[in-house]
Amino acid sequence: MSNQEVVVLNVGGVRFVTRASTLQQFPESRLARMLNDDDQEFKLVNGEFFVDRDATLFSYIMDFLRTLQVSLPTDFSDYQRLQREAEFYELYPLADLLSQEHLLKPRLEILEVHFSLQEMQAFFRIFGSCSTTVKTLAEQISVFTGQQSGQSWNSPFPSQKPLVPLPLERPSHHDMVFQCGTDYSAGDQFVARYVSIKPDNRKLINGTNVLGLLLDTLLKDGFRLISTRTISSEEKVECYGFERMKRPASLTVMVNQTPGSSGAAQAKRNQVQKGK
Repeated sequence: MSNQEVVVLNVGGVRFVTRASTLQQFPESRLARMLNDDDQEFKLVNGEFFVDRDATLFSYIMDFLRTLQVSLPTDFSDYQRLQREAEFYELYPLADLLSQEHLLKPRLEILEVHFSLQEMQAFFRIFGSCSTTVKTLAEQISVFTGQQSGQSWNSPFPSQKPLVPLPLERPSHHDMVFQCGTDYSAGDQFVARYVSIKPDNRKLINGTNVLGLLLDTLLKDGFRLISTRTISSEEKVECYGFERMKRPASLTVMVNQTPGSSGAAQAKRNQVQKGK
């Protein structure tokens, strides 16, 4: 059978259409042998290969054959059943990955935003259970400083004087510290700090506006606001708690097949971070 031929499978009454080459990714699997009529479990009926198995789980198997990745929905829970199906089709690299259930399950991620507004300055401290998320967020946040005169500190637009970028404070891999607003320097001069959060291009100096943009950014990134509380009434520190289910990295099988070799034996597992 040509690798370019279209193959139709009827799995438990649901039709799947694919290329023969997709089913032949792993030559020793039952799906590959099916194309050569080497497996009696698959019946050829009206030009379709019929097998009495679970169609919903087979859709994940087809996705694996097409992408060589295991990427399951956040609410997926049938790991053992899917592993059993992979073993039935003798797709042992997939079954091996599914046996590492702890790598595939999504994890609960916690993040807290501490906010304090003192006179003309606002102070932020962000704590996160996942250091990668904190690092990514730190790359989105930029702080700039410059001098202004008079009482223009609360203007939504920065002064025309050049602004100098400031590095974020990173006390640890799990938190960051920054501030915005103005601080009296000399005469009628004020040192102003602006905050910008990508993809928004504005440079904001008002702490309440920065807080609103930060919370909106987290919500758009999949976090859910679960609590709001006051940590210190004297210092006016408010805490906003967030959580989200974080997808794990996709697990990928790299197949390097040579004539006469076993695709399963040469499968190598790698964890690859999925692009957002």
